[in-house]
Amino acid sequence: MRILPSSLTLLLSLCISNNLPVSESFALVQQQRSHTIGRTTSTSPTTLKQQQQVVTLSASSSSSSNSRLDDLLKNQRNKKTVSDRTIDEWRALVQNVVTAIMEAGPRAGPARTLQATRAVSDTLQEYIPTLQNGFRPKSKFEPAVALRQLFERLGATYIKLGQFVASSPTLFPAEYVTEFQKCLDQTEKLDWDTKIRPILEKELGGSAALTRLFSSIDSKPLASASIAQVHKAVLRETGETVVLKIQKPGIDELLKADLGFLKISSEILEFVQPDWERTSLKDIGGDIQRSMLEELDFQKEAQNLEEFRQFLQDQQLTSVATAPRVFPAYTTKKVLCMEFLDGVSLLDTDAMSDILAKTSSNSNNIAPSLESTIVTALNVWTTSVQTMPWFHADVHAGNLLLLKNDGRVGFLDFGIVGRVSPKTFNAVQELSLALTVGDYTAMAEALANMGATSDEVNIPKFASDLEQVMGKLMSVQPDVLLDTTQDMASMSVD
Repeated sequence: MRILPSSLTLLLSLCISNNLPVSESFALVQQQRSHTIGRTTSTSPTTLKQQQQVVTLSASSSSSSNSRLDDLLKNQRNKKTVSDRTIDEWRALVQNVVTAIMEAGPRAGPARTLQATRAVSDTLQEYIPTLQNGFRPKSKFEPAVALRQLFERLGATYIKLGQFVASSPTLFPAEYVTEFQKCLDQTEKLDWDTKIRPILEKELGGSAALTRLFSSIDSKPLASASIAQVHKAVLRETGETVVLKIQKPGIDELLKADLGFLKISSEILEFVQPDWERTSLKDIGGDIQRSMLEELDFQKEAQNLEEFRQFLQDQQLTSVATAPRVFPAYTTKKVLCMEFLDGVSLLDTDAMSDILAKTSSNSNNIAPSLESTIVTALNVWTTSVQTMPWFHADVHAGNLLLLKNDGRVGFLDFGIVGRVSPKTFNAVQELSLALTVGDYTAMAEALANMGATSDEVNIPKFASDLEQVMGKLMSVQPDVLLDTTQDMASMSVD
């Protein structure tokens, strides 16, 4: 099947701008081209043959295609543009921009710009030959390493992005996934005496208070991640080993600046391109900002931890999973004191195998596989999504441990949680059932209920479109050949 260039362009534009299946859009393209061909004054034999093929295809189109094309062209003319924005909408945008700047603080913008400049400069200096090094770079240039170092120097927002890379092996090259796993809990460590201890003293009442509360605090961090550094300590009163999660200095201003810019950027993009409103770009930016700023309040995280521990008890899952117990007396908005869980990361497969073999021999049971342990963690998380009002929204290997003493899975870092409304959750279940039985009308209704469509949608027509799309997907073969030439584009499926 061959498609002339102008037809191909119109086909793609119809699909993209109107969410049409390719089959329906193609019929409309051929219908329009038939009118063009009828007005052609002279053609070569080859071109005439191609036009005859197009006419043959267009002749099979029904009158409904004409109506559909007229509707589409009308919709294109009636599309909302930035010039259609009202004075109230302009006023609201300006007000939101000013509010974001005020919330970030007057120094946030210049300070963040300076920090970013310094981060880029420091990273470049690692790989630029210098006179001091005999015109040799300090380090061998590796793109994945350089990008990870830059992200760490740029701070919390970019470290979060690095964690996403580390947790998405299907989206990014293997070398980047491996390198960015250092962003999970091995980011650049801050000095204890000058950076971390002052925060702890300020939050808990001074240097004397630290001496009174703790018999020892290890100055060497157990882990360092995007917004906090973790140190082991021993409580003076009970002798229990605990960990202190201490917020890094200045992280709140940095996040407010980055996230405020993200939110305003998404809002401006939606404003100047009103058709993007259906993507909910502004709402997504607002959700990211709200969830990450909530992560700065460790007292909220402490409450989340206690609720998750209660969930494990209620669901009788304490034999396979756990979460650290919180010590409220030593917890503030910037310091979280919790039980020390001695375990290994789920990335360390060798250590996991040793632990599973040891714990199973102690209980005279067959050692579970690494895969079954990961499945257990996923099952616990899935159960929490189904039964709790919120769920752990930052599950990655750095936030999961295999405990050395009993082989249970330990869940960490409850700073970011997600919530699914009952309406959306029910719609997801309805969609899952509809996909199972092939009920396209139910699929259309479920997608509409979860907000995947505009407010006004023709359910029967939407269901028909879904059926055509699913039919095309089911008929696609694994080998697809695309051939382009100067005069035309051809597509064949083998």
